[in-house]
Amino acid sequence: MIQIFGTNKNFDCKAAQRFFKERRVPFQFIDLKEKEMSAGEFDSVVTALSKREGGRTEAVEALVDKKSSEYSSFAYLDDSEKEDKLFDNQLKLLKQPVCRNGKTDATVGMEQKIWETWK
Repeated sequence: MIQIFGTNKNFDCKAAQRFFKERRVPFQFIDLKEKEMSAGEFDSVVTALSKREGGRTEAVEALVDKKSSEYSSFAYLDDSEKEDKLFDNQLKLLKQPVCRNGKTDATVGMEQKIWETWK
């Protein structure tokens, strides 16, 4: 099943939900204000993204919302600290939506071309 992580107020999260509804693709929406990703979920998203992005460091960078007010506290960290900082501050630092298709595929942001391949 497809999972969408984000917040109800985020425009792109609403658009992602609409995308899957229109195509009658079942999904689960997880509001980060109520429940953040577990360590296992977060790890599977980073692992799935690292295949597309070229590595874990690049995947973590892709997951970060560079427009966030908290970005300055993240930007100058050592690469070895960034993944933990992002996990601990998901609501404030994650670019939304984060969509996960099982444990093997994930996207961040609006990625309709990739979503179209998901069943």
